[in-house]
Amino acid sequence: MLAHQVALPDTTLAVRTRGSGMPVVLLHAFPLDGRMWAAQEPLADQVRLIVPDMRGFGGSRGPGPASVEQLADDAVALLDALHVREPAVFCGCSMGGYVAQHVAARHADRVRAVVLVDTKLEADTPEARAARADLAGQVERLGQEVVAAAMVPRLLAPPGPAPTPRQAEIAASLRTMIHGQPVATIQAALAALAARPDMTDAMRRLRSPALLVVGEHDAITPPDCLRRAEGIMPVARLVIVPSAGHLVPLESPDVFNAAVAAFLRELPARPG
Repeated sequence: MLAHQVALPDTTLAVRTRGSGMPVVLLHAFPLDGRMWAAQEPLADQVRLIVPDMRGFGGSRGPGPASVEQLADDAVALLDALHVREPAVFCGCSMGGYVAQHVAARHADRVRAVVLVDTKLEADTPEARAARADLAGQVERLGQEVVAAAMVPRLLAPPGPAPTPRQAEIAASLRTMIHGQPVATIQAALAALAARPDMTDAMRRLRSPALLVVGEHDAITPPDCLRRAEGIMPVARLVIVPSAGHLVPLESPDVFNAAVAAFLRELPARPG
């Protein structure tokens, strides 16, 4: 992919782009960056992929996010900076899924469809907010390794008696990405995620088509989270991916890419 820096009004995002045609924005999970979508590059044979590192993450500059709403506004400002005027497909995994929901709610005219991956509509429980605050305090004292140690095992499906070489490779890549994120960005994102609102009512009003994807063994947002979303969202289709955990695009890229490609092919023609 072509990697470059794109200046927005109050930050600069690192962005990877490839392909042409329908714009598809890939929004990464916490605490990762756009590199998590490397296995989705074949989709650029059909569409224009736009893969940012969200503010503060990866190669982007400046402080981390103040809110999920701010990240959603960044995604639309990025399209403006890239002179993308037609409605785009917003595909988000975990934190990126929260951002995609806010894009759809705040900027409906810019959204052709959404793909929500290993995420949920509901806000954090008080217990989850407390756990995020505790992790933010630990990372300040102990650095990124505490986040990697706490999260990597939960991000992936259980490995069985021994991890396969592929599972070990994915775990190593996750640890590399996590260690590359600034501590201040991790803390800011944890606070933003804890403060995000419940999106159930907003997604009940969504009229754009939605593809919902979740790993069978997702321990963070289990399949029931997206089963509930499928029952709430007016035009939604659910795919549960066997043998995958919380990061389906990394763990089962062939299945994920095929599901997304089929969904994109079936989208109604763009008005005009």
